[in-house]
Order: sequence, then C-alpha cells, then structure tokens
Amino acid sequence: MKKEILKILKNNKEYVSGQELCKGLGVSRTAVWKVMNQLKEEGYEIESVSKKGYKLLDKPDILSREEIESQMDTEVFGKKVVYFDEIDSTNIYAKKLGEEMDSHGILVVADRQIQGKGRRGRDWDSPKGSGVWMTLVLKPGIKPADASMITLVAGLSVCKAIQKLYGANCLIKWPNDIVINGKKICGILTEMSTEFDYINHLVVGIGININTMEFPEELKLTATSIEKECGSRVLRSELIAAIMKEFELNYNIFMETCDLEGLMKDYNKYLVSINKEVVIIEAGQKYEAIALGINKNGELRIRTKDGEEKNVFSGEVSVRGIYGYI
Repeated sequence: MKKEILKILKNNKEYVSGQELCKGLGVSRTAVWKVMNQLKEEGYEIESVSKKGYKLLDKPDILSREEIESQMDTEVFGKKVVYFDEIDSTNIYAKKLGEEMDSHGILVVADRQIQGKGRRGRDWDSPKGSGVWMTLVLKPGIKPADASMITLVAGLSVCKAIQKLYGANCLIKWPNDIVINGKKICGILTEMSTEFDYINHLVVGIGININTMEFPEELKLTATSIEKECGSRVLRSELIAAIMKEFELNYNIFMETCDLEGLMKDYNKYLVSINKEVVIIEAGQKYEAIALGINKNGELRIRTKDGEEKNVFSGEVSVRGIYGYI
C-alpha cells in the first residue's frame, strides 16, 4: 500500500483526500494515516490539511523498495525491487536470485556495497548515500557468446537516461564505462551462469557516482560524479527508474535480432572514441589505431596504422585514449 500511496501523491500536484485514498485502495482511514506517518518518519515532507487531504511538498532523495517501485514505468524491468541498506554486492545477491525460475527483470538495489567489483576484478567504492548501486537479473535466452552485447545495451541505456534527466554531455567508453567531461561516472559489470551452450541467467551490475565531490588522489584524474559535473540535484530513485525504462526499450530491440543491428547507429553517436586515436592493449601488446565504431556484434571496429581494418572483442582487449583514460 505504501508504494501505491507514494505513486498517487507524486502524480497529484494538489491535495488528495483521505476518503479518495481509502476508496481507491480499499483500506481504512486509519491505515492511510499510519502510512502517512511512516512516510513522514522516512523523510517525506507531506502536508495534511483538514477537509483537503494530503499533499507531497518535496521529493527527497530516499531509497527504499516502495520509493523505487513507485517510480517505475516499465512492463518487466524493475517492477519488482529487492532493496538493502547495505550488502556485500548486488551482483552476488542477484546471481542467487537468478537460480529462481521467475527472476527475470528483478532489480537488486543497495544504498551501500562493501564488496563492489568492477571489470577485471577491480574494486568499486560504493559508500552509503553517494551513488546508485544496482543489478538487474535477466534470462535472455541467447548464446553465451552473445552475452557481452547486453553490457553495451546497458551502457547505451544509462547514457541516454542521464542525458535526458540532466542534460549532460554523457558518452560511452567502450565497452562498459560512462563518462562526462572525460571522466568516469559509471561502470557496468555483466556476469552469467551458463550450461553448455545456454545461459541460465545473466546479471547486469551498474554502479553510478552521484554526489561524490572529492575523490582519492589515484582517481582524481579519471573519476567524477553527476552532481559534480552537472550541478544537478539527483534523485536516485528517479534515475534508477529512467535507466530501467531505457534498458527495457533497448533490450527489446536487441532481442528482436539478438544482436545490435537496431541499436548500432544510436550507440555510435555516444561513443567517446569514435574516429579518434586509441591504444589497443591485447595479450600484453600495445598498438595504436583509429576507432571506427561498433559493429552489430558489439565488437569495436578499428583501423591500424598500416591501414588494416579489423574488429576487436571486449573480452580480449582494453582500449585507452592516446592521451589518457578516454
């Protein structure tokens, strides 16, 4: 009921009468009153006026299952949320959920992670109140060899959601980072459970720096946050819902062909390195090339210095800009 009341309050700019809430939800006035008090205790600023009803005066940056679910405008993705104030890793928990038959589309969210991980086993600092730490469970019915493309679908979705909400010049550093002004704000980690040539489940972990204003010395040149770069106040539940909406839309396009043919043009518009010099790090060797964009399989098309064009796979190489991180 709390989720439904939150949704009603958010969708109405005027007062909502207690009688209207009781009738619409099929509950007593006492039940509505108790929920309103709970919401106030959690930090929601709700005005109660006799003979008028209830009005939400401000949208605070609160994370809870009810708050996140009340924002969702999707068919499947994020309609069910599992929320933790603190957890070791949302990916670890999501992988356990992935063993369940009906777990497709469940979203695991935490206010803090104590064992957050990035690509290639790197640590990802996930302190309380500072970001979005979430993992989506998927059962895509695709071949394991095609799973890496889901990371690109997720990256495009995150980039578009942030740009739409905050007007940021958000770009993608292939294959799994989102950057603003040349610095990383988001990393994506996709993991899967397979059996022979079949994916049992796949989890997509997304970590986004929201309001961190200072970073350790070793990260100052490469990491940043949305609020630091855009100066925008970020409501995390709103951002989570926007990402899920974009992700579901792009995922459905992907599943029509089980490749990136329908998203390739859009993705390349956001690719930070397109038509720029990059360094390819492959099997311990480094060489320079020009990035030409992705192909429909999610591989990065490059042109080497001797004019050879070839495709590189994200699982086998790292890509860096000539002059630094991007």
